[in-house]
Amino acid sequence: MDLYYAAAIQVDRPCPQDRKGIAANTKRCLELLEQAVVGYKPFHDVRLAVFPEFGLAAPVYPTAEELAEKLAVEVPGEHIEAFQAKARELNCYVQTPSLIEIDPRFPNALFNTTCLVGPEGILSRYRKLNPWIPWEVHTSPHDIPDYPDDPLPVTETEIGRLGVATCYDWLFPEVTREMALKGAEVLIRISAYMDPWGATPPMDWWTVINRARAIENTACVVASNQGAELGNYPPFSWPGGSMIVDYDGRVMSEAPPGPGERIVVGPIHLASLRAERARRQGHAMLAHLRTELYTSQRRPQYPPADASERNVESQERRIEQSKSRLGW
Repeated sequence: MDLYYAAAIQVDRPCPQDRKGIAANTKRCLELLEQAVVGYKPFHDVRLAVFPEFGLAAPVYPTAEELAEKLAVEVPGEHIEAFQAKARELNCYVQTPSLIEIDPRFPNALFNTTCLVGPEGILSRYRKLNPWIPWEVHTSPHDIPDYPDDPLPVTETEIGRLGVATCYDWLFPEVTREMALKGAEVLIRISAYMDPWGATPPMDWWTVINRARAIENTACVVASNQGAELGNYPPFSWPGGSMIVDYDGRVMSEAPPGPGERIVVGPIHLASLRAERARRQGHAMLAHLRTELYTSQRRPQYPPADASERNVESQERRIEQSKSRLGW
């Protein structure tokens, strides 16, 4: 497939307070998915749709225990299966909104999880590697000794090799670099990125990081951000600004800053990306990477947490430990 279109879909929904409330968010996301694929069909062949972080459920409770009791669900389950069925019906690929996941294999863990689904079913499951500390009390795969799954899956599909990472993960260039080294051509960002680090200067981290990760990895980026108004997701306001970026960092399409539902459609020139990766001698950063130089990055830095330490106070202590290692 030489060219197709991606849709970054913003949502503006209240945060559910319990599991029963997730169903309404799932229903609205599926409606928006159909609008993106069917509504744009006369103009664009939308084959990939990306939803934001916490589009189904957000961490509205301050402790892991409350989240597990009131909001966490198993994956796969009814909500992810609903996206799977719609992807099959519409013949598209969907990076689902994230939710709070429990997994019987890890009884003391709680994950912020999104799935890539396609016509053939669930293709990958991604659990946020870098919770937004100290406030997010989910588990990172980094916290689990001998974690058995691939923490950074890259999925081969008919629309290219797809990799995903969630929100704060993108502030760590190692995350997207690892996916690119594993072959990712389209880097997907699901995000709940709040003001003031949004889509407008002087603190437009959202835009800067999306473009930088595309440039440094010679990869396309599809980035969907929360569009919740302040009342739907306090205490923060949400700038939206969802976008599609090409492999040279050009913004191909973007939502205007500000809250609200949006469907942002832009092209993914897969054949052009592959030709440029093969052709370039200069600015081929992945090919020029001198991995042996970066010895400091191989040392442990932020300490893993066990089940008793997944709270704000413990995370604040571990931040101080990490800063001490840095000499800060």
